[in-house]
Amino acid sequence: MSSENSTATKRQYRKRRRAELEDETRLRITEAAVDLHGSLGPAKTTISAVAERAGVQRATVYRHFPDEEALFGACSAHWLGQHPLPDLADWAAIGDPDERLRVALSALYAWYESGEEMLERTTRDATLVPAMRMAVGRRVAWLAEAAATIVRGRPERGARRRRVEAAAGHAVSFATWRSLVREQGLSDADAVDLMCGLVTQAAGTRPG
Repeated sequence: MSSENSTATKRQYRKRRRAELEDETRLRITEAAVDLHGSLGPAKTTISAVAERAGVQRATVYRHFPDEEALFGACSAHWLGQHPLPDLADWAAIGDPDERLRVALSALYAWYESGEEMLERTTRDATLVPAMRMAVGRRVAWLAEAAATIVRGRPERGARRRRVEAAAGHAVSFATWRSLVREQGLSDADAVDLMCGLVTQAAGTRPG
């Protein structure tokens, strides 16, 4: 190997290693922020605290994430990668609306339980941290689509349809799950039964 080739190879290696180190640093910062958001809450998480938890300088955090919106976006994507949302396509594939409702709520409530700590703190702080607006907006949009998927294909029309949609929207809410399970002491299965009954009553029919 010529000295020129050897030098070029070393240069490429150093460049690749620098990129790897940058990726590792970015991930460490993201994980530190996720940990603090889940324990303290976003409103109490400072850039200084993130930097200290990640073992870097504040300037390093800002180099990777120039503003809080960028940091929250990365945190949201990272956390959802570890706690993937239920697949709406799986729900949509269930033809019977009542079965779809039960399957959907069971999956959603299990997801709420697995991510409760993070969801509780981000929900609590949503109005206090403007940088969360985009991430919260995506969650709200997903829940609206989840409710729409649940009621799709149901026969109700007019006022009954509106009641069914409202009942489904209430059923998919994290606040509903937390109230029933954490405050009232129901199991996830009992909470699902109760909300299925609510949707059935909203449709104007008796539970089967």
